[in-house]
Amino acid sequence: MTERKSFPLRLPPELLEELNRWAADELRSLNAQIEYVLREAVRRRRKGSEGAPPGDNPAA
Repeated sequence: MTERKSFPLRLPPELLEELNRWAADELRSLNAQIEYVLREAVRRRRKGSEGAPPGDNPAA
């Protein structure tokens, strides 16, 4: 199994509640839901940067 790092995460209560509801809807733990959302964001970011010239990252 891949080693995992843990770290504190501070979220506004409204966002935490929304993530909890979303996780429950998808039958995931809150931790698994946050990991899923982050992985999808990274995947989309990588996909969006395909074809862009090196160093041409407006989000940087």
